Amino acid sequence: MLNQETIAQVQEDILSQADRGTSSPEFGVVAVEPPEFIDINQRLYLLPILDFKQGLHPRTYEPNLMLEVASVPLSLESSGTHGAMGQFDTGIVFVFDTTKSMGPFIASTQEAVEAIIRQIQGTEIGDRTNFGVVAFRDNPAASPGLEYRTKVLLPLQRRADQTPVIATIRAATQVAQVSSPGFNEDSLAGVEDAIDLTDWTASGGDAFDARVVILVTDAGPKEPTDVNARSAIGVDELRAEAERQNIVLMTLHLRTPAGGEGQHRYAQERYQALSRFNGNTYYYGIDGRSPDLLRREVTSLVTSLTDIVRVARGEAPTLPAEETSAALTELGLALRLAYLGNLQGTQAPSMFSGWVSEKAAEDPARLAITPRLLVTRNEMATMFDLLGELIALSGTGTTQEDSQRFFSQVRDVIARMAQNPDRLLNADATLENLGQSLEFLLDLPYESEVLRMTPQRWEASAMNRRSFIDGLRQKHEQYGKWLRNPSVWTPLFDGAPDGEHVFAMPFDTLP
Repeated sequence: MLNQETIAQVQEDILSQADRGTSSPEFGVVAVEPPEFIDINQRLYLLPILDFKQGLHPRTYEPNLMLEVASVPLSLESSGTHGAMGQFDTGIVFVFDTTKSMGPFIASTQEAVEAIIRQIQGTEIGDRTNFGVVAFRDNPAASPGLEYRTKVLLPLQRRADQTPVIATIRAATQVAQVSSPGFNEDSLAGVEDAIDLTDWTASGGDAFDARVVILVTDAGPKEPTDVNARSAIGVDELRAEAERQNIVLMTLHLRTPAGGEGQHRYAQERYQALSRFNGNTYYYGIDGRSPDLLRREVTSLVTSLTDIVRVARGEAPTLPAEETSAALTELGLALRLAYLGNLQGTQAPSMFSGWVSEKAAEDPARLAITPRLLVTRNEMATMFDLLGELIALSGTGTTQEDSQRFFSQVRDVIARMAQNPDRLLNADATLENLGQSLEFLLDLPYESEVLRMTPQRWEASAMNRRSFIDGLRQKHEQYGKWLRNPSVWTPLFDGAPDGEHVFAMPFDTLP
């Protein structure tokens, strides 16, 4: 099917026939995805990978992963919860850079948001569009006049009156009066707090259906290795946690003359990696010489988000189609399907097996699936402990003797950890291939940095060693957060021990 010249039309024909119940035997259709999105955090289902092949996509000749999968829902029972799209709502949290240079830009954002709030105040759309505000600066220990690193200025809540939102954004224009340590700011700390400290689920009640974090900044993010960065979590781990909670991260990046092209390229690369969701990127680079350009971008973006609510309610959108990007149109559809899926208790087809392409057949620039590894809590704890030991031992020299000593120490650590029955390590891993210690990562369609590390690779380059350990630090930090969060874990059967609860872990967060 991938080699069909008219793949888009072929897919449309197959789906149309399936909808009518007249599928042609030549297509071999045994199951069709439900149109609604299935939230695996609410309703875990399994598509076990039976086999895989590495190949090239016929349209671009780029690497493409083919997976043979089977559908096995955890339960065939429907939740029985029903509702109307009219109850669909959205929560938007702004994360503002409130450092010295940002005053005029926050004022432009305030003007745009204030105009939109005044338009929707007292309407059904206004009742179903709510805001929160988080501010960030940098390390106050390095520059005390900054006063704070992050601060929740206004928590996300459902409000009949949105006046506090306008007042809060206006107050945020009182920016820091001292400079930060370095041009890049600790924006990842602000985004992390917006994800972790926001009550997206309304304390277990009526959770926000669409969840959006909008970062507004004129600087790049501090890398986790920066001495003034708060967290060891990088953009990939932060995005993975946001996706786990169905939170869309967006970035409005002001490209000011002070940054320079090199800094702009760095910031764009990092923020594009941060702002991916459902196959699209929600990064917006804006000429930072004019606050008015930001005001117009905020107006368009927030109006598009309120239009998602309008369309969900069966109303016409405010923005014409040509003024709404394809990515935002697809986002609205994805969020509405997720809402319907939760309402209707949508599940995967009861049973099928077949081959799927990692990249979309009709558009190889998009991912059709996101491979994950179902890990137990004990397995993640094993990875967490092992990464912690590797990080602690990493300060070795550059000679072959130093390299051999490091690997010998790691082997001793593995042997010691393997004595704990809850730590799933293979104590027989050889010095040349310590990656064999994590047997549950072997034979996956994934290239693990830990599995690939050898004494020769460790010795070859100081930059490789630093990159390797920096990556482990970021993953180690995220594993710790997941291990401490009970909502991440799902028991596969009643009375399952805590160590056997499972989590569908994205491949790109594996060590």
